[in-house]
Amino acid sequence: MQQQYRAYAPQVSQRSPANQRRGGIGPMMSSGPHPSVPLTQAQLVQQQQAQAHASELAKRRSRKPTDKNMPEGVEDNIIDAEGVQRYKDLRDVERRLDATMTRKRLDIIESAGRSTKRYKTLRIWISNTVEDQIWQSNGLNVDAFDFTPSMDASYRVKIEGRLLDSEDDNGEHEKIDSDETQQDGTDPSKPKTQPQRHRFSHFFKGLTVDFDRSRFRNGAEQTVEWKKPDNTARGQSNVNLPAAADFDELTFKRNGDENMNITINLFRQEHPETYLLSPELAEVVDMTQATQQEAVMGLWEYIKVMGLQEDEEKRNFRCDELMKKVVRRGDVGYIPMLNEYVTQHLRPLPPLALPYTIRVDQGFHKDPQPTIYDVQVAVEDTFRDSLVPLIHNAQYAQMLKDVTGLDEQLARLVQAISVSKAKHTFFTSLSQDPANFVKNWLSSQKRDLEIIMGEASRGGGEHASGDEWRRGGKDSVWATQNARESVNVLLSKQR
Repeated sequence: MQQQYRAYAPQVSQRSPANQRRGGIGPMMSSGPHPSVPLTQAQLVQQQQAQAHASELAKRRSRKPTDKNMPEGVEDNIIDAEGVQRYKDLRDVERRLDATMTRKRLDIIESAGRSTKRYKTLRIWISNTVEDQIWQSNGLNVDAFDFTPSMDASYRVKIEGRLLDSEDDNGEHEKIDSDETQQDGTDPSKPKTQPQRHRFSHFFKGLTVDFDRSRFRNGAEQTVEWKKPDNTARGQSNVNLPAAADFDELTFKRNGDENMNITINLFRQEHPETYLLSPELAEVVDMTQATQQEAVMGLWEYIKVMGLQEDEEKRNFRCDELMKKVVRRGDVGYIPMLNEYVTQHLRPLPPLALPYTIRVDQGFHKDPQPTIYDVQVAVEDTFRDSLVPLIHNAQYAQMLKDVTGLDEQLARLVQAISVSKAKHTFFTSLSQDPANFVKNWLSSQKRDLEIIMGEASRGGGEHASGDEWRRGGKDSVWATQNARESVNVLLSKQR
């Protein structure tokens, strides 16, 4: 089990002036300004042109209209007033559609970045054949003095595993197809319909066979052991793997003329590795098997649900009776050390034990039947692979570029409509009351010029000292939002 370490920043040792560092990795540069290589005239011109181009692009972006909302009251000035309402409805649909697409895309990105597992059925067949048994021989020569057979009786055990495509698949067609492929002389490691199918050895990192020791002769112990090579035991794909690490069946041969009970132990390989939790930790997180990350998250969820985190020091938590059995270090625990608390409660998963009886008698081999086991194994969710093309779609960037261009055209059209409406409002007001309109317009232009020239009094314009600026109350000028914001700005500057 790999030891976990806390991610604390290392402490920097303090040195006295008399005990300075000696040596080093190279000469140190002196402090102060260092001379830089002067740029040539062409480089300076190129740098100035790049800065000017960037500034021009920034100005163009700032000048681009961004408002795509139809100005208020424009429906009163056009012939088809219903068109404005239809445009507003389309804008609402567009906003909802954009929000939905953005949320779905973020969900897809999150799902693709998360390693999800789902469980499928691995069907395992265990069978054996026999060779040179007594009942298979033609008989002994009664005239000969030596009544022992010339060949030793033996048996051959075959362990074969196939991943079922679905729950209702019995796996027989795959087994038959494999046998026919071997009879034809073609390579069985190249399936026709499933080029990326995981083989039997993909799900296990080791296999051992335990024999019934009471049946050994002369105390000679027989062992069978297979271990996946180290360079392929770290989640490497099954492409270009050696034959010792990529197979669907394992066969071994031993001598014997009697039935033998064996136990086949399969050591599971999972990424990340799943551990067996201690009873103390299992009672807290409500899981008996989990990865280290899942156990830490379960422990953290328990602390939050039970309200054990301290209010003043958020890195500490109080231990109740269950947490004391997990922490084992007093009444107070530390959240940065949850990883260490969990590590001491993790145990390797026990191997899958598959019992089997090796039969060498003649009656069994008249119609031999294999022993079948179904084992649940974790596989990568294939749905995740289908999400990757949606995220890294080359057409998505081009589509965003086209949509941005259409938005810019729409914003320019809305800007033109706003200008036209402003002109229409100007001339309509002028035609209704020319004298007062020209008077008010000239007064407004005068105030604008005074503000631009810096000649306007405090408050702006010729009416800054009028009664409307002296009057208080909730309906006065000082009660408006602009006045309150201006006063807050002035007060914040004085602090």
